[in-house]
Amino acid sequence: MADIRITGRMVNFTRITFDTNDHKVIRQQLSDMMNETSYQGALVILDTTVEQELIALIQLLVSLDLQPMAVVDGLMGDEARSIQFPVLPADRPLQRIKATKEQVLEEKVEPAPSTALPVAEKATKTIKHITSYHNEVLRTGQCLVQDHGDIILNAGINSGSEVIASGNIHIYGSVRGRVIAGAGGNIAARIFCHCLEAELVSIAGTYCVADDIPAHVTKKPVHIYLNDSQELVFEALEF
Repeated sequence: MADIRITGRMVNFTRITFDTNDHKVIRQQLSDMMNETSYQGALVILDTTVEQELIALIQLLVSLDLQPMAVVDGLMGDEARSIQFPVLPADRPLQRIKATKEQVLEEKVEPAPSTALPVAEKATKTIKHITSYHNEVLRTGQCLVQDHGDIILNAGINSGSEVIASGNIHIYGSVRGRVIAGAGGNIAARIFCHCLEAELVSIAGTYCVADDIPAHVTKKPVHIYLNDSQELVFEALEF
């Protein structure tokens, strides 16, 4: 029996692009973001528009409970190679567009009782859940992202486009691009679409490419979710 097994599973990476090399600013902004979302322990890919001290930046991110995995080739590429840190080729980024409308719900969460916590950490936290609504077809080369909630599209998405949400995704049209729900590890996230012809679907890192989508749900209304074994389930919807 072989001692090595190779299996396929997509791992969720969060790409962080830095427009500053001021570590105080980076720490403050990332800390604020992480207070609002569950990014603790997230695998991150680093990109930058300004010069950085890579080792110091990696140490900063690790101190914030993030896991730097690679840099995008560019300003940090040579330094990364010199320390044998992974370098990913620069890609042509998708155009990130704004949703037609957003609805923000705020929920105040009381911390669990604990005498060990400092007073400053016992303060009530406000968690935002945002639902993005988009009324137009998502065109090739476009990307719609919601890091703090759900996405609802009233039209379809073309091939070469991408929809990413930390929560659920609803698409009332044909899906020909990539649909990624549960970004950040939300295994309860679900995908609903009117006509499934996707290049890729993913929930919390478990993915399926076009060739592996079950034939009985192709070009049909579909509900997609993870079962208890963390496998994607494709359920045809009957109207």
